[in-house]
Amino acid sequence: MKLERKFGEDVEGYSIPVLNEREVRAAAGLFFVVLLVAATQVIDKQNFAMLKYSIVFFLFDFILRVLVNPRYAPSMILGRLLVKNQTPEYVGAPQKKFAWIIGLFLATVMFVHMVILNGYSPITGFSCMFCLIFLFFESAFGICLGCKVYHLVYKTKALYCPGEVCEIKSRKEIQKVSGAQILIVLGSVLFMVLVGVMHHENLQKKPYDIFGLESHTQTK
Repeated sequence: MKLERKFGEDVEGYSIPVLNEREVRAAAGLFFVVLLVAATQVIDKQNFAMLKYSIVFFLFDFILRVLVNPRYAPSMILGRLLVKNQTPEYVGAPQKKFAWIIGLFLATVMFVHMVILNGYSPITGFSCMFCLIFLFFESAFGICLGCKVYHLVYKTKALYCPGEVCEIKSRKEIQKVSGAQILIVLGSVLFMVLVGVMHHENLQKKPYDIFGLESHTQTK
C-alpha cells in the first residue's frame, strides 16, 4: 500500500485543501483525555509509565499528520470513525498544519527529555501543560490556539476557519453577553470562594461509605 503524501483534502467548492473540523476536534478530545489521565498518574502516584507511552504515541501521530498525511494518523482515523454520521465542517488546512507543527515541536521536546533522557524538568512540565491547553480549547470550544499564532506570524487572513471566526461579522442577539450575565459569573466565582473559606475543613473530609460496601468487600 502506497501512502499519499499530502496535507488536507480537495473538496469541491473550496479553493484550498481542507480538513474536517469535526474529526480534528474528536482526535483532540481523545488525546486530551489520555494525556490528562497520564498527567494525573504522575501527580498522584509519581508513575511516569503511562505518560511516556502517551508521549511516544503523540509524537508518532503528529509525525504522520505533518510529514505524511493527516488521514493516516491513528487519532484522526479514530476521530473519523467517531463522527462519521455527522455533517463535515471544513476548515483550511494551512493554518492547521502550522498549529500541528507547534504540537510536533512540543511532542519532540517531551520525547527527548522524558523518553530518551529519562528526566523531567520545568521544560517538560510546561510543554505538557501547553499541549493540554491546546487540546482542551480545540476539543471543547473548537478554538485552535495554534491557528491564532498563524495569523500573527504570516500576517495574512486564513481561509475557512471553524465557526467562520475569520469572517468579520456582527454578533447575533443569541451570541451577546449582557452586563447582568457577567455579574452572575463573577458572583458565582465569589460564592465558590466563600464556600471554600467557610467550609474548607468539611469539604476536605473523606466521605464515608453509606451502604458499607467497602467494608463488606474487604471481609471477603
